[in-house]
Amino acid sequence: MSADFRSTPVIALTTVGAWLLAVLWVLPLLYGFWTAFHPAEFAARFDLSAPWTLDNFRRVWDAAPFSRYFLNTFFLVSLILVCQFVICTMAAYAFVCFPFRGSEILFMLVLVQLMIMPEVLLVENYRTLSRIGLLDTTLGIALPYLASAFGIFLFRQTFKSIPKELEEAARLEGANALQILLRVFVPVAKPTYIAYGLVTVSYHWNNFLWPLVVTNSVETRPITVGLQVFATVEQGVDWSLVTAATLLSVTPLLVAFLLFQRQFVQSFMRAGIR
Repeated sequence: MSADFRSTPVIALTTVGAWLLAVLWVLPLLYGFWTAFHPAEFAARFDLSAPWTLDNFRRVWDAAPFSRYFLNTFFLVSLILVCQFVICTMAAYAFVCFPFRGSEILFMLVLVQLMIMPEVLLVENYRTLSRIGLLDTTLGIALPYLASAFGIFLFRQTFKSIPKELEEAARLEGANALQILLRVFVPVAKPTYIAYGLVTVSYHWNNFLWPLVVTNSVETRPITVGLQVFATVEQGVDWSLVTAATLLSVTPLLVAFLLFQRQFVQSFMRAGIR
């Protein structure tokens, strides 16, 4: 009884702290929602009688080529996700099933890359793209991210947890190495793929600095850079328009989360347990 009594204040304090952090986290989104659906004069004051409007979204859509920005972002994110899945899967499979002399050292070098922030290589990557003529291209934006040290590490750890009996049974059935990968390892690791895919899509959908440096035209500019150009100080900051443009840019991610939040949470939990 005494232990339960002592734990009750701790649980209550933890609950209050969690709710406080949740409110602090959601406040910017609530402000953006309020401002985007109200005229500019209500951006800095809260009035329940304020009129609701969709005019901000119409003005934003007409002021910048957001349809092109969305298409560029979707193609960019899809290209990176597919390449990372293929490259990281093959690398992790090789580390687990085809060990060779020095493979552990090579894997440690892969892990070292986790300590290097992408911004550190910004200038060198820009110089490399300039030399090979890939500046202001979608492939140029994606090229530094086509492989991921974190993805290789995550998939390797997942593949190592798969029972060897499944691989041996597949070999007895006459399956080759590629068939074992596609029919045994990949299906078992599906929760890890979903969790990693969600993180990758979210990161590259919101990536800003590298696309800003590489792109110069509407034909290649993703949504984050397009939003920044739209909201430049020279045009004057209209928070109703800025928040409306921001909601447009994050709507696909919010809709995906609301539709698949249960699968999202289950995928992360299973990936973490592995």
